[in-house]
Amino acid sequence: MIVPFTFASLPVSRWQNGAGETREIVRVPHPEAPFLWRCSVATLQADGPFSRFEGIDRTLVLLEGEPFWLRGGGVSHYLRRGEPWSFPGERPLVSEGIAGPGLDFNIMTLRGRARAGVVGTSAACRPGGEGIAWVYAGRWRMAGEEYAGASGIWWQEEAPGELVPLTGDALLMVTEIVRTAG
Repeated sequence: MIVPFTFASLPVSRWQNGAGETREIVRVPHPEAPFLWRCSVATLQADGPFSRFEGIDRTLVLLEGEPFWLRGGGVSHYLRRGEPWSFPGERPLVSEGIAGPGLDFNIMTLRGRARAGVVGTSAACRPGGEGIAWVYAGRWRMAGEEYAGASGIWWQEEAPGELVPLTGDALLMVTEIVRTAG
């Protein structure tokens, strides 16, 4: 199954902690947890606490907006545009230095059952059998269709084939999900 999406078509919901908004792209169910893996794009408006997710591993990529700090639980990390950063979901983090509106790409996986590898690329690639691709810039050909910025595809049980850049400014965030025995 290959499912296309655009940012504008995604439903808006509140963060788990109520402090912001997110647009969920996909939530793959798991019988013993809220999800096996989930991907969303969150709107960043102001500094504040991040929602905590026990037993979940997270990877964030700043898509739009100025870099900012994530601090708490013995961590001080400067989140820059296009640079994936992974952390345990139960870590008590607070954002500091958000200077204006922004967006972050958020991948969450159930620890011990799945893990995510997130990379940015401007080259053609052929991902595995489960994951998501978000067009960060330019245009791409994916699964036989053309996609522009703030759109993409997610897939399960069927690899999308080769993802091909069509413009010189093309940049793609590709996440491959690996299910673990856990």
